[in-house]
Amino acid sequence: MTDKLKDLITISDPRSPISEAYRTLRTNLDFASLDQALKSLVVTSAGVGEGKSTTLANLAVVSAQAGRKVILVDADLRRPTLHQLFALSNEAGLTTMALDESMLASPPIQETDIEDLSVLTSGPLPPNPAELMGSRRMTEVIVALSEWADQVFFDTPPVVAVTDAAVLATKVDGVVLVVSAGKTRREYARTAVQRLEQVNARLVGTVLTNVQAGGSFSGYY
Repeated sequence: MTDKLKDLITISDPRSPISEAYRTLRTNLDFASLDQALKSLVVTSAGVGEGKSTTLANLAVVSAQAGRKVILVDADLRRPTLHQLFALSNEAGLTTMALDESMLASPPIQETDIEDLSVLTSGPLPPNPAELMGSRRMTEVIVALSEWADQVFFDTPPVVAVTDAAVLATKVDGVVLVVSAGKTRREYARTAVQRLEQVNARLVGTVLTNVQAGGSFSGYY
């Protein structure tokens, strides 16, 4: 297991209050999907450095630990990080799957040290990420991945910075917005919600990171 992977709280300290908070998030998403399934989920943020990738990775871990087959997709085609976090090759990934129709039947997903958790890295970065996200082939990729897993989680760029997340949000079952206490400016958070609403994305919830709660629960959720 990589050193970076051990930095994920749900792996390094699964009994901590923060890990329990991620399990609570998993449960809350289950309740949010009672009327409409949440098989595909985008996780984004208002701005950079707000913890969206860490939040998504931890959510994927606790979901896999619950016995679900999970595919974690790096759809941040501007600053991908999941291949580094999981120490995986990034030669083939989401972009190569989108370009090569034959890969729809055999996605280039890679296994991780966590049972039932696989990763589809970004692949080579394209010159036009937003156009790729809005393409018909991307819809086909989502359908194909959904046939391989119980849940497919997509990491995307911040929704205020570029349009990628909002475009992809129209193709999935739901969106979770990550905001950072003391860092995310209120107007940015409001703009993020507005941009998701403008495309009729299904915003199922918000995760607040960097909360200083004091006591044994100091740190982050």
